[in-house]
Amino acid sequence: MCAPDLCDLRPPHSAPIRTREFAIEYKRKLDEVRRRVQNETMGHRGWRNDLLYRARKLFIRGDERLDERGRQKLMEALRRGDPFDEVVGAWLAKEACRSIYMQDDVAEAAAILDDTIAGCLEDPAAEIRTFGRTLSRWREEILNHHRTGASNGPTEGMNFCAKQVKRAGRGFIRFENYRLLRVLLYAGGVTWPRPILAPRITSSRPH
Repeated sequence: MCAPDLCDLRPPHSAPIRTREFAIEYKRKLDEVRRRVQNETMGHRGWRNDLLYRARKLFIRGDERLDERGRQKLMEALRRGDPFDEVVGAWLAKEACRSIYMQDDVAEAAAILDDTIAGCLEDPAAEIRTFGRTLSRWREEILNHHRTGASNGPTEGMNFCAKQVKRAGRGFIRFENYRLLRVLLYAGGVTWPRPILAPRITSSRPH
């Protein structure tokens, strides 16, 4: 809970929002399931000719963005490389989570989100059950995106820039050096004043 003075400064219409993290999280969970099934069925990590490994980029691509050839390749990988349908369940959970952000109506988004949470919590894969608990914990923050139309993308972008500047410190401890050599240079560069050169006098050679 935030301090009272900070709560008073918060605008009355503001609310925590979560959008971008889950677009990354469901891809990560799907890839974790794919890698685990790959190891359990083949006994090794993904090799070039393994079906699940060859279709790894198709799994995280949106279903509506797949052409006929890509969809056939994905279905073949699921049919022949996923004997217990664990990757199928993870892929369906990913598509259900994506469909939440495609809705404009809050009630429809809430219904899809609740169905997704219930399905993930009953999934046999431990990774998807964990993802279901994460969705349940952040349910209101996810729906706030539909209520307000806002996104936390700009905030995450600014946090990323701040972390990049911090990483660029390279051990500087004096603020003057850190500010001059790292912060200013990383933030777009410094326009150094050009030195004033003495005018060059040219004359024609006497005949």
